[in-house]
Amino acid sequence: MKTIFHGKRVSGLLSVLPETAVRFEDEVDNYTFPAKQTLRLQKVMGYKQHRIVKESTATSDLCCAGLEYILERGWLKKEEIGGIVVATTLPDHFIPPVSSIIHGKFSLSKDVACVDISQGCVAFFWGLLEAFMLLEHMEGKKVLVFAADVLSKKVSRKDRNSFPLIGDAAGIAVVENYPDAGDIHTILYNNGGRGAALKIPAGGSRMPCTPETAILRDVDGDGNLRALDNLVMDGSEVFTFVQTEVPPMIEEILAYAGLCKEEIDWYLFHQPNKFMLRKLAEKLGVPYEKMPMNTVEEFGNSSGACIPVNITYNLADAMKREMSRCCVSAFGSGLTWGAMVMDLGEMDFCEMLLSDL
Repeated sequence: MKTIFHGKRVSGLLSVLPETAVRFEDEVDNYTFPAKQTLRLQKVMGYKQHRIVKESTATSDLCCAGLEYILERGWLKKEEIGGIVVATTLPDHFIPPVSSIIHGKFSLSKDVACVDISQGCVAFFWGLLEAFMLLEHMEGKKVLVFAADVLSKKVSRKDRNSFPLIGDAAGIAVVENYPDAGDIHTILYNNGGRGAALKIPAGGSRMPCTPETAILRDVDGDGNLRALDNLVMDGSEVFTFVQTEVPPMIEEILAYAGLCKEEIDWYLFHQPNKFMLRKLAEKLGVPYEKMPMNTVEEFGNSSGACIPVNITYNLADAMKREMSRCCVSAFGSGLTWGAMVMDLGEMDFCEMLLSDL
């Protein structure tokens, strides 16, 4: 997919994270590996801590806490909401969708369009696409994009390959029509043949959850214990995918937008880990300081919420004060990878909220 969106902008951005921060050192004993070996991994990958929700917290709780915060501060009125897009891997239930739960919680008008999509690490990117398309059919209304996940509930705490990375969070964007906004150049690619690289085998119609699917096993013989109910990630396959597919896509999106690398103020990428992002920056010839990559060490990889967490943590003041030309890119499950060149800034709000969830 390659297209240009006209007259759209992100007018506000909020990320919501749990207050609970768990340090990497405190989880070393979870794993079957020697502590010294595990601590060496911390230095290479940039692990420090991650944010994990309480056992009772669901995806909609993060979303609703954020929307309540936005409404209370007068940054948005309920009657301005024309659509809700929720992009999540782990909804509260199969039915009803999270977007409908949010709709009911805030007693929104019956003509508000509600839709859930499942796009993993590309959730925020896809949520923006859905919002842009919905806005083509809305006059004077705004669309809320929620990219939210509580993947800590689906990753084995004895899987050193995945658990230290994972963080729980929600990102909320207010998206609206704005005739004076710059064009948004967009590219999106998929390769379903490589989808097994990031997978939760059990829980759907192919393999419903049973007591058998909950048993922890060392399936790969690498010392990591996980069940079929848990996320399984082929780290080397994902690394190869990112390093081979993302750089040419970034070159392509810049050419499509008629820009050179130096004309981009910020490269706002999905945050898998610092090691992978440093390699990407080097391959692209982009200065580290233009590609923020410090959120995984502070909050964990929050899947589809990574990009809003990155922006609100690193660029909150700049996003409220001035307009910046940004290259936004996400890549992950599917396997899917996409990029946008867009102007971001002069927002009504850009904040991070820590919540007791």
